[in-house]
Amino acid sequence: MNLEQPLGSVIQGSLSAGLEVRLHPDVSVEDMRVGKFLVVQGMRSRFFCMLTDVSLGTSSQRILVNPPHPNDDFLRDVLAGSGTFGTVNLTPMLMFTPQEGKQKAEDVKKDTSLASFQAQSSEEMELLPVKTIPSHFSQVYDASDRDFRAVFGWEDDPHKRNFAIGKPLDMDVPICIDLDRFVERSNGVFGKSGTGKSFLTRLLLSGIIRKQAAVNLIFDMHSEYGWEAVSEGKQFSTVKGLRQLFPNQVQVYTLDPASTKRRGIRDAQELYLSYDQIEVEDIMLVRGELNLSEASLENAIILRNEFGKSWITRLLMMTNEEIQEFCDEKRGNKSSIMALQRKLLRLEDLKYMRSACPHNYVDQILQSLEAGKHVVVEFGSQSNMLSYMLATNVMTRRIHSCYVRKAEKFLQSKNVSDRPRPLVITIEEAHRFLDTATVRQTIFGIIAREMRKYFVTLLVVDQRPSGIDNEVMSQIGTRITALLNDDKDIEAIFTGVSGGQSLRSVLAKLDSKQQALILGHAVPMPVVVQTRAYDQDFYREVGDPSWDEMSDEEVFAEAQKAKADLGF
Repeated sequence: MNLEQPLGSVIQGSLSAGLEVRLHPDVSVEDMRVGKFLVVQGMRSRFFCMLTDVSLGTSSQRILVNPPHPNDDFLRDVLAGSGTFGTVNLTPMLMFTPQEGKQKAEDVKKDTSLASFQAQSSEEMELLPVKTIPSHFSQVYDASDRDFRAVFGWEDDPHKRNFAIGKPLDMDVPICIDLDRFVERSNGVFGKSGTGKSFLTRLLLSGIIRKQAAVNLIFDMHSEYGWEAVSEGKQFSTVKGLRQLFPNQVQVYTLDPASTKRRGIRDAQELYLSYDQIEVEDIMLVRGELNLSEASLENAIILRNEFGKSWITRLLMMTNEEIQEFCDEKRGNKSSIMALQRKLLRLEDLKYMRSACPHNYVDQILQSLEAGKHVVVEFGSQSNMLSYMLATNVMTRRIHSCYVRKAEKFLQSKNVSDRPRPLVITIEEAHRFLDTATVRQTIFGIIAREMRKYFVTLLVVDQRPSGIDNEVMSQIGTRITALLNDDKDIEAIFTGVSGGQSLRSVLAKLDSKQQALILGHAVPMPVVVQTRAYDQDFYREVGDPSWDEMSDEEVFAEAQKAKADLGF
């Protein structure tokens, strides 16, 4: 690939519809792939573009009526470039004007290798949104390493917490996301089942831990993030979880201690919840799983107002006569309360649920987060939707409430020591928490709309983004999306994204493995990447370097010391 050799010329286009480029005769249309990153050199500015479509053209319909014989290579070579040609559609994403347009046009035209800003740092160079388009016959070039670094930065940039998430489809150069901007807003990892969402999520969480951009609270529905996970493929193998990569920084809590021990995790903390921690709002979230009617929920409010935090315990102990007496005094509905009592008995099947807990485990998690520890909450065999949604909502609501108090204290004192550590909460099956019917009743809808007002953001992992409320999707800052086939899901990804129509074809043409479209707040422009491999090289580059040098006994001793430091 000759980066100095132009690929084609701009022949027409508009700011809204993009540019149409006619390829030069010596450029094969088969080398042009959707999602490719190209650069257009205008008279004054350099335009960074994404290839969104590829097509074939002819100068005359007569060629199509009487095409050359398949074996007639001579005639095909004669027609190539003049009678037949390839065209590509580009969507300009960013533009750079050297020295604010003061550089002479002929100097810019000569400078096709980015030498004009090669020496500039990311702080000095200003990449601007596209407000215009290049002129007719502007030349189009393959992006160079310096182009990618100019736009996406590099991991060792002293001014930013950049983390390499992957590389372009046809080049070996890192594509970085800005983790400081990433944790400023809620973000999403999307893709249909089997496209590697969990691996993408582990990459992102590892970057946040490595760069110390925030602390993480991960609700691990399928026990994939804590200790180890099964790798996809024909051969059975496992990959390291966050606890193995960062033994001194990650703490594992489990809602199913028996399952955790069976999988060989020796130092996970047990976690239990009690009935008095459950609010009516939590029951509203799982009304579908419990098959509760609106009348039952209204009577739950009556019970809560009468008995306070112990309303569930009191309800489960009430006899028919006591329910009748209560309804006569408080104007409740007996049949609705009896139905509520019968269906809440399912909570007794949850292994982590207790009538009362002598120890406040949620406060224990908060202490871990305040100490800078990253927390993984494993569910083990308690991974059904009722269990997952209830526990996640109960814990998040209490933790968010604590962060609100801390943020308000910081805003009053302006004391840096009072500033809460930014917290990223990771949830799976996010559409169950954030769908239009329940988003107003969950703490996650509030967090998604707050945009880090109280230093808390979400990382939502989901295969059905169309199930998430549109208002919430519009607030998702950065979207990392693997392959999606459903038109509704693809449309949901581009909710609130200007120019999203041109990227639809890019998303639909991704490979089913290790490819993703990244767009939003943490990257300067949308880009398709071959995601970073989660393998031994990644462990060495990102994980705690002391891990491989420690024996099992030393690792266990370090874990016990970490627990003692936190007062466990």
